Amino acid sequence: MTPPAELPVVLTPRWIAPVEPANTVLTDHAVVIRGDLIEAVLPRDEALRLYPHASRTDLPDHLLIPGLINLHSHAAMALLRGAGDDLPLERWLHERIWPIEAAVMSDAFVYDGAVLACREMLRGGVTTFNDMYFFPEATARAALDMGMRAVLGILVIDFPSAYGSGPADYLDKGMALRDSLRHEASIGFCLAPHAPYSVSDDAFREVAKLAAELQLPVHMHVHETASEITNHIAQYGVRPLERLAALGLVGPELIAVHAVHLNDAEIRLLADHGASVAHCPHSNLKLASGIAPIARMLDQGINLGIGTDGSASNNRLDMLLEMRTASLLAKGASTDATALGAHATLQAATLSAARAIGWQDRLGSIIAGKSADLVAIDLSDDDQQPIYDPVAQLLYCAGREQVTDVWIGGRPVVTKRQLACTRALDAVSGISASRVVWHNRLSLLVPDGV
Repeated sequence: MTPPAELPVVLTPRWIAPVEPANTVLTDHAVVIRGDLIEAVLPRDEALRLYPHASRTDLPDHLLIPGLINLHSHAAMALLRGAGDDLPLERWLHERIWPIEAAVMSDAFVYDGAVLACREMLRGGVTTFNDMYFFPEATARAALDMGMRAVLGILVIDFPSAYGSGPADYLDKGMALRDSLRHEASIGFCLAPHAPYSVSDDAFREVAKLAAELQLPVHMHVHETASEITNHIAQYGVRPLERLAALGLVGPELIAVHAVHLNDAEIRLLADHGASVAHCPHSNLKLASGIAPIARMLDQGINLGIGTDGSASNNRLDMLLEMRTASLLAKGASTDATALGAHATLQAATLSAARAIGWQDRLGSIIAGKSADLVAIDLSDDDQQPIYDPVAQLLYCAGREQVTDVWIGGRPVVTKRQLACTRALDAVSGISASRVVWHNRLSLLVPDGV
C-alpha cells in the first residue's frame, strides 16, 4: 500500500528574498513546502488556487529569507562569554582561554555550551553553523537535540588536550565520529587544522591528503593578526599562506577564517584557487586584529561568507548584526559606499556560505528542490518604517529581535519567537542547573576586575 503524500504547507509572506536570482525581492508570492523541501515559489493567488487543502501560514508584514549560515563558530565557547574581554589575541589565548579550557574541558562542558549557542543562534535566524572545537561529538548531540544543522570540524592541533593526545589522535577520533554519523543528513564534516602557528607540516600534509581523498572542506584560521605573520616568517621564512600553498592546502576546499592581513598577491592566490573566506568582523574588531580587505577580495571574485567566531571573542552569536558590521566595514575601509551592499551581504550569509561548506545544492536560497530552511522577519514595527527595499531594511535597520519564525527542513523550530521543538526545550531546560555549576567553576579561573 502506497503511503499518503504529505500535505503541503504554504507560507505567504509580504516579501521573499530568494537570493537566487541575485538582487531579487518577490512581493505577493508564496513558498510551498512539502516534507523537508521547497516544492514551489509562485504568486500567492496561484499557490492558494493550486494548493487549496494545504496548511497555510500567513506572514503579512514579514520578509522571508533563507536560513542564515554561520560560517565560523566555536559554539561551546558560549560558556566562556566574557571570560577574556579587552585582551589582544595572543594574550587572550595564552593567558585566558587556553588555561581555562585546560581546566574545564570535557564532553559535558562542550555539550552544555553548544546547547546555549544553538538556542541563541536559532532565535537569531541561524539554521546552520560551521564549528571548530574539542569534543565535536558533544556538539553533534547538541545540534541534533536543538534541531540545527552543523558542519563539525575534525580538529587538528599540535598540543594535547582533554580531548586527545595530538594530531593523529584528533584525526582518528574525528574520522570515527564522521563514520558514526554518516546517516545524519543534518550533520556534515570538515577538516579543521587550527592555524598555521599551531599545526606542523606533517599534520598539514595528512590534512591535505584526507581533504583530497574525501572531498572535505578545510576550515582554518589564517592571517588573523600581523604578529602571527611576523612570527611565522621568523620560524618558517615565509608568510603563512605561502607555506599552506606549498603544502597543497590552498584550493576550493579551503575556508580561510579571518584573512585580515592579506596583500594583493595573497588575495589573487585565494581567488585563483577558488578558496572561500569566513569574515568575522566583530571578533576582529574586539581583539584589535584589524579589518579584512573585503572589497578587494570581492573585486577578485573570492567566495565570501560571514561568521560570528565564538562568544569569548565576540560575546554575541548574532549573524544579523555581524552582517551589518561586515557591510559597513567594507564600505568604510574601501571608501566605496557600494561595497558589500545589502543583497550581497545576504548572499554572503546564505548561498556563498553554503558554497563554502559544499552544501550549495541543498541550502542558501529559496528555490524549488532545496531544503526548506527559512527565516521570517517581522518588519511591521514603526521603527522599521518606511520600507523601500526590505533587504536593505533587514541589513541596516532590523535586528535579531525581529526574527519570529524559523523552519529547518520544513519543520518549525522557532514559532512566534519561542523554541518550537520539544526536544530543544528539554535540552535547554536540562542544562539550567549545570550552567550554574560551570559559572561557579569558571568564576574561579577569571581574574576579578580584569
